[in-house]
Amino acid sequence: MPGTDSETSDAAADPDSGASGDSRERIMRATYRALCAHGYASLTMQDIADESDLSKAALHYHFDSKADLLQAFLSYLTDSFRERVTEETECEGGPFERIRTLVGLLFEPPEEDRGAEFRTAILEMKAQAPYEPPVRERLAAFDEFLRAEIADGLDEAREAGIVRADVDPDAVAEFVVTVSNGAHARQVALGRPTDCAETYLMEYLTTLRAGGER
Repeated sequence: MPGTDSETSDAAADPDSGASGDSRERIMRATYRALCAHGYASLTMQDIADESDLSKAALHYHFDSKADLLQAFLSYLTDSFRERVTEETECEGGPFERIRTLVGLLFEPPEEDRGAEFRTAILEMKAQAPYEPPVRERLAAFDEFLRAEIADGLDEAREAGIVRADVDPDAVAEFVVTVSNGAHARQVALGRPTDCAETYLMEYLTTLRAGGER
């Protein structure tokens, strides 16, 4: 997952997190470690403080509650993924290659050796979305980002003659995001690997190319 060693009091405040840039990174990394260790349901502010060099009081200085901190953490995750998508796709040769790279990133395991625990904690957070509008809004925004990136890339590829003219970019994007979400939920709940879903999604995308099999 996407610290610095010292807190910078004069850094510009992040409007979403309520923390300066350096302290925000440290808190977000500590939140990641605490979620992996304790899960979402039993996580406390003290657990997060224990994973950082900040006190519980210092966390409350930046965030009024655990809910506020976890909402900021979701924004941190989505922002980090957006940046990763930009970095990984900006050198690709065309829109179709960018889509394949994005799909590959969706199935890339988290950094650090805590992937299973982290995916479980995130699924727990997703389960709260129907009851916590701020969580739902952040998850919906990320879902829309993925859908739009794929749909826009397919539309561009179709206009360039790379993808078949009968392909519906919006429908394909909805399908890809749905399969990805389902594969990850199944992995957490049942321990099933996502390799098959990734492989067949990539093969499915290949069939969309102009001249490809239908």
